[in-house]
Amino acid sequence: MEFNFDIRSYFSTPIVAIHNSLIPAHFQGDKRELNLCYQHMSEIIDKIGLASAIAQGLQKPITSTLKLLNSEHTLYLLTDRNGGSKKHGVVIGLLKMGWKNLYLFNKAGECIQKNTLCVLDFYIHESMQRMGCGNVLFEHMLQDMKVLAHQLAIDKPSQKFLCFLNKHYGLSQIVPQNNHFVVFSKFFDDISKKEDVKQKSQWSYVDKASDFVSKPTRHLHSQLW
Repeated sequence: MEFNFDIRSYFSTPIVAIHNSLIPAHFQGDKRELNLCYQHMSEIIDKIGLASAIAQGLQKPITSTLKLLNSEHTLYLLTDRNGGSKKHGVVIGLLKMGWKNLYLFNKAGECIQKNTLCVLDFYIHESMQRMGCGNVLFEHMLQDMKVLAHQLAIDKPSQKFLCFLNKHYGLSQIVPQNNHFVVFSKFFDDISKKEDVKQKSQWSYVDKASDFVSKPTRHLHSQLW
């Protein structure tokens, strides 16, 4: 995704984390340059957020400047600093992460309340898919946030994303939930029974990712790599 301005002054590395200030951590400049950075970052976030929504068939973006400003989410942007027709850099994809207090069922049907790191939006531009970009971006996030893939909850994943997690991280045993999030059996291995409130509930367990059917209409991660 190319823009009418040079993005290289805003992205010192291929992957940059953006928070609610919208300003990349290592950006340096005077007040005028800071204001220009804010405007350009807003344009980047809104444009790639819209592209993600279109790829997922959504009526409106779930990633935008306004939403990021009013949250504590972390938005990772993957770029090619030397790409584009003018060699001014291109934005390849996004990965949005956020913490949510979830009520989750384990395999035994016990309900556990846990503040959980969640995958909220994930998109790779169509021109860069099937080149390993999604894996690079996802792996960077895991290392940056010091988390393992099985410790995440994923908002409305597609079958394609479930296959990605199975291929790269060996995650296949899904524990179905009564919300829109997906977690895997290994998620509960790290939870101490003394830490969280549990209560019995009737729930079923699916052994393979291929048996899971996501009911929500939004298909997150349908255009990843």
